[in-house]
Amino acid sequence: MTPSQETALNASAPPAWTRRPTNLARAVTAELVERIVRGTHPSGTSLPPEPVLCETFSVSRTVVREAVKILQEKGLVQVRQGAGTMVTPPSSWDMLDELVLAATIAEDDSLAILDDLVVTRRVLESDMANVAARLADPETVDRLGALVERMDELVDDTVTYHEHDRAFHDTVMQASGNRIARGVVRALESQVVNTARYMGRTERSLCVASNRGHRRIYERIAAHDPDGAAEAMFTHITEAWLVRRNGTGSPSRLER
Repeated sequence: MTPSQETALNASAPPAWTRRPTNLARAVTAELVERIVRGTHPSGTSLPPEPVLCETFSVSRTVVREAVKILQEKGLVQVRQGAGTMVTPPSSWDMLDELVLAATIAEDDSLAILDDLVVTRRVLESDMANVAARLADPETVDRLGALVERMDELVDDTVTYHEHDRAFHDTVMQASGNRIARGVVRALESQVVNTARYMGRTERSLCVASNRGHRRIYERIAAHDPDGAAEAMFTHITEAWLVRRNGTGSPSRLER
């Protein structure tokens, strides 16, 4: 079987649903997102026509049209009069979208997309730490200090440790007052925080090392040292990710 024949076969393959979903449009959308990201429907090609999609997913035209509309909103396709529904290049995709980001991460063996996520988070959180060091009131400083002390006690309980870890970062972000940057970071983190590919290794020694980074950030914010807080956050996020992804065998964009 040639590659083109295999692609055509995969494109028309029925979904692997164990039972018929309640929300058919959402289920069809999710399946098509995965197929587009996987390359079953490559960029620059058109999706199969409505009748084929209806038969593939055993759904009505109404469901297919709703799914295509959602795909268009996510930037994955463009409906062209007379030319069908064309798959757009990855540069047009909404990478903050839950389905798009999850599918892209799942298909990226190099972890490059997670590197990009960490770089984005690092830039935004470093800036927010800078601002937090200028604006943080005594109550915020006390809360950060209490979280650092508590995390020192939780290094043997990695699940609870990471809950406090996220609370620490969120406290810094809230102190900056930058709701948009905080929203972007929280949206990105929510998609990957429970995935093994992002969390990597979780063990006591890593929690100990991670909290040393938190303590440096806290100390610079408490000292109202904007540049020092930004540098401490930059270093912490970089080092924590490189340790978590260690052993994958692929170089990180953060190291290049």
